Amino acid sequence: MPREPDPDWIIQRRRVIGDRVRRGREYADLTQEQLAHRTGIPRLTVQRIESGATDARIGWLLRIARDLDVPLRSLLGD
Repeated sequence: MPREPDPDWIIQRRRVIGDRVRRGREYADLTQEQLAHRTGIPRLTVQRIESGATDARIGWLLRIARDLDVPLRSLLGD
């Protein structure tokens, strides 16, 4: 059975989280490839998280937050 599309508010929140990941990565002066290598997350997945195209698994966000040396809440917000 196909899954229903995510509502707009979820898509918007994913984009906000992705923007925070991207800004944190850029602040750390890392490329997507470098962040991917350091966290063990595929580069395409990092790209999809940053664009809000995928639901970021909590494990991925934990790895990213640890590598960027930021609290997880700074990526998630509210």
